[in-house]
Amino acid sequence: MLNQDFEPLASHILQRVPLTVDELNFMLSQFKLTRVKKRQFIVQPGFTANYRNFVCAGAFRAYVVIDNGEDHTIQFAIEDWWITDYNSYYNAEQATMFVIALEDSIILQLSRENEDMLKQANHKYETFFRISAERAQAFHFRQLITNLTQTAEFRYESFLHKYPKIVNRVPQYALASYLGMTTEYLSKLRNKRATK
Repeated sequence: MLNQDFEPLASHILQRVPLTVDELNFMLSQFKLTRVKKRQFIVQPGFTANYRNFVCAGAFRAYVVIDNGEDHTIQFAIEDWWITDYNSYYNAEQATMFVIALEDSIILQLSRENEDMLKQANHKYETFFRISAERAQAFHFRQLITNLTQTAEFRYESFLHKYPKIVNRVPQYALASYLGMTTEYLSKLRNKRATK
């Protein structure tokens, strides 16, 4: 019987690769369930990010802090998304970003050692991780290009359209940072939209 906390990950995996019941159960057995409190960090600079994290419930924000103390949001993650400092995770280097819970959350954590073992054990597992990496890379490139080439208003409207479940779950300053604008400007855009 599958632990209900693992059902979101099981569904996520099966949407990407066909696995037998035994293959799926073995893959899931390599993850550890972790409950995270709001405002708790799961990645911090100066420490190695030892896990990639699948969000079963809750919301997270990944961000960096630059020399003047200003922070920049790199990624959000809600249910059915992954989050970590991937450079730290894959290269066993100190993390350069923070990943913090925006809500009480439940995550399933996979260590690099277990991921490597899965990839070597079965080509289907390797296919799953390759598909995940390709999708993540495409997403981040699309976000980077949008931030460099589109107006602030377009970026905001596009985010609202693509991610309606996130907008009200993240602080306004974090969303503004992610979209490459000031909090004040985001507030103006929201007010303008509300009066339409």
